[in-house]
Amino acid sequence: MEQDFTTLIELVRRYSPSGQEAPAVDYLVGRMAELGFARAYADEVGNAVGVMGDGPRQILLLGHIDTVPGEIPVRIEDGVLHGRGSVDAKGPLAAFVDAVAKVGPAAGWQFVVIGAVDEERESIGARHIVNQYQPEYAIIGEPNHWERVALGYKGSAWAEVTVTCPQTHTASGQQTAAEAAVQFWLAVRGYADAYNADKPRAFDQLLPTLRGVESGEDGFSQWARLRIGCRLPVEVTPEDWYAALKKTSEVFKTSEVSVTSLGHPIPAYRAEKNAPLVRAFLGAIRAAGGRPGFVVKTGTADLNIVAPAWGCPAAVYGPGDSSLDHTPEEHLSLEDYDHAVNVLIAALQRLTTSD
Repeated sequence: MEQDFTTLIELVRRYSPSGQEAPAVDYLVGRMAELGFARAYADEVGNAVGVMGDGPRQILLLGHIDTVPGEIPVRIEDGVLHGRGSVDAKGPLAAFVDAVAKVGPAAGWQFVVIGAVDEERESIGARHIVNQYQPEYAIIGEPNHWERVALGYKGSAWAEVTVTCPQTHTASGQQTAAEAAVQFWLAVRGYADAYNADKPRAFDQLLPTLRGVESGEDGFSQWARLRIGCRLPVEVTPEDWYAALKKTSEVFKTSEVSVTSLGHPIPAYRAEKNAPLVRAFLGAIRAAGGRPGFVVKTGTADLNIVAPAWGCPAAVYGPGDSSLDHTPEEHLSLEDYDHAVNVLIAALQRLTTSD
């Protein structure tokens, strides 16, 4: 099927780092109206929303319209679109819009396409819609190559660990707050290494990272502060992780250690492989000449927020090489985009005509 790349190219042209999505949202709302969506609008938090059809059964296609900062000049060379967001994740979002426009209204069904804001920060857009929809199927837009379906994303939890101790003379030989903080981090790494020892796949492992270190003193006491993030497997909840950090803090006898959770902790999520939604994608990929495969990811996505709340079959699909996410080399093959749109068309048609 011959593809028009206008939606993709023009969406990528609207630079939209988190917090500055309005120009891209305005464009996409207008584009969805132009393509025949029954309703197209920006909701209360700025998400772009397009509705096709009015049936009682709903398929929700959720992408995100924000990007990380760092504008990349938009250009097309040798059939490849270069630009911030071409992969993560305006490519999948534009593919949703184009596919739904080509499928059109389906008897008994309603398609809802949402370009969510703030996914790269606190997922304000996804959190806003959780209690507003109850779809029968949810398709989340992230890049995983057009031949693959992603079934799971790791959870994440952030913490601030503060170590304080009385001020001592530099010649005393007593452990400083900074030294205790280093010891704490090494203990966290040791805990994770022990947990991961029999788990060869990164998706099943604890993946802690040290993202910030600072220290100071006021003449009476000294302190050191660590900012620790961790990607979590399905088996470890954020609450489990915070409990492990607090247990680690108990071994420090000469220092006071506090652990404070940061942001919105998110549990890991893994979708069911043997479900009608996944089977629809596998058949559509084969029909397009592809060899379908599955993947689970070490990152965290809006899937983790909406899928557990909705309790419906969910999967992640979209064109693009995720290794290019957030990089200065972000680019998307127009051929791959074309394949992805055709796969989405076929998958939606299979879902809405299967019974």
